[in-house]
Amino acid sequence: MKAVMIMFDSLNKHMLPNYGCDWIHAPHFQRLSERTMTFDKCYAGSLPCVPSRREIHTGRYNFLHRSWGPLEPYDDSMIDLLRKSGVYTHLTTDHTHYFEDGGATYHTRYNSWEFARGQEGDPWKGNVEDPHIPESLSGPKQGDLWRQDWVNRKYLDSEEKMPLAVTFNRGIEFIEKNHDQDRWFLQIEAFDPHEPFFTHSKYKDLYPHDYQGKHYDWPDYSKVTQQPEEVQHMKYEYAALVSMCDEYLGKVLDVFDQYNLWKDTLLIVNTDHGFLLGEHRWWGKNIQPLYNEITNLPLCIWDPRYDVRSRRTDALVQTIDLPPTLLEFFEVDIPADMQGSSIRPIIESNSPIRVAALFGIHGGQINCTDGRYVYMRGPKDINNGPLYEYTLMPTHMHHMFNPKEFAGMELAAPFSFTKGCSVMRLLASNFLNPYLYGDLLFDLETDSSQETVIADPVVEVTMIGHIARLMREHDAPTEQYERIGIPKDGMVTVEELEQEKEMKRRQNEVDLGLNERWGVKSKEAFFTLSCLTPNPMRSMLNAKLALIVQRKASPEVSEDDVLQLATSLFGNHAPRLAGFLKMLLT
Repeated sequence: MKAVMIMFDSLNKHMLPNYGCDWIHAPHFQRLSERTMTFDKCYAGSLPCVPSRREIHTGRYNFLHRSWGPLEPYDDSMIDLLRKSGVYTHLTTDHTHYFEDGGATYHTRYNSWEFARGQEGDPWKGNVEDPHIPESLSGPKQGDLWRQDWVNRKYLDSEEKMPLAVTFNRGIEFIEKNHDQDRWFLQIEAFDPHEPFFTHSKYKDLYPHDYQGKHYDWPDYSKVTQQPEEVQHMKYEYAALVSMCDEYLGKVLDVFDQYNLWKDTLLIVNTDHGFLLGEHRWWGKNIQPLYNEITNLPLCIWDPRYDVRSRRTDALVQTIDLPPTLLEFFEVDIPADMQGSSIRPIIESNSPIRVAALFGIHGGQINCTDGRYVYMRGPKDINNGPLYEYTLMPTHMHHMFNPKEFAGMELAAPFSFTKGCSVMRLLASNFLNPYLYGDLLFDLETDSSQETVIADPVVEVTMIGHIARLMREHDAPTEQYERIGIPKDGMVTVEELEQEKEMKRRQNEVDLGLNERWGVKSKEAFFTLSCLTPNPMRSMLNAKLALIVQRKASPEVSEDDVLQLATSLFGNHAPRLAGFLKMLLT
């Protein structure tokens, strides 16, 4: 028995023909669905990139205990377990995050691995002289990513040099070399269609359109402020990259046909998360709320033990279900600490394996779906705490923890899954306070695009019960229940829920003691600034805003007053914060 996983990054379900998109050129994704079972209700677990990959190894949620980080010494890695059981494992990828501090323990689990260089500012080619960068609608990126990406692009001047092409061609080479061998697992992992949406004319020409604007193929994670033609151009740039992904997916399907791998080879085609392309007026994937465009994922599986093809299922599955699926296929014992379930019963008899699923970002809303409803549970108050990181591998995405982050570090008692290891407990924070969005409930049956928040306390109580149960099963830290304001047993009444909502409403009221008048925009601006302000500084906001308003002829609070307050609080960082604040309010 053999298995191939083709994993893309930021692949949007709603942009694929096998999920209803009728204008994109991606015939091989349609061909894929004709040979596999297609899952309509597959959800992410932990976001974004590397937290998702930890789930693919461990089969358990990452985001309840940890943000972005490597595999931990106590983690059960599905790849490790396969390798130790005599299954040869090979990774071919162009995903740069594996080769940074925050992802450095993943690729080394495989028997062998190959890395194609050049994606998204990969520190690949050394050019001291600054590259030519055309005038662009995009803003600066983290660190040197923007500059380095333009250095790399000039070396990717033909399709065969593109990292996506190199990654897939190496995977095909592995198959051609080993198709007649048994017990191997191949992971072909593409960074595309992750931004930047850089392709050659062969794929861009599939989407002819009249665009005369500035260069634009790398959206900032922000609100949509561009003109309609600029937004549409970006969607076409993304579509071109999806078409290139489709081309290389087709090459793998050709090899499956050529060697009749369908008879004994499991095929999984999946992604880590989606990407907002202007939906809900946002670009990106790390911005909350985590709408379905980001979290409801494409998934197609062929299991050679069952002749299940050209069939769809609405059974609820998640990323954490993939590791036990692969272990079960190779008849390797599934560790007790893996909380995911094998997908085999769904393929075999369409028997469901879960009634609800959690998903989220560390320190963000804790989200839950039962397939019909999506409930986004925010923190109980504006402090969004307590919040800690639990780790023995203290690294962030690009760098190790700063020594200052160890101030107050404690050794926490072992969790059920840490194999008896105590772990570091470190104070944590997140980029955007989820209190800004509160608690949200959507009914996907009547509102699949999640445009309207509904009020249904009975459903909300049920979803809180699901959240608490799944948190208990994953041995979530006790303070996570406190942070989102639910009891560990999940037992909440409708009356208690209504009381909580009234309490939150009162918490959000503002009175400067000046008999002041507030406009809708100014009140929204002050609430947003309060959410963005670090906890130690937040207590000063009312008094400082009162001083600004007292200097005016009449006690009327304007949006400009709030921006002036931001400037007085944050000094050199004020222009950036003010810009971010204005962006959130657009």
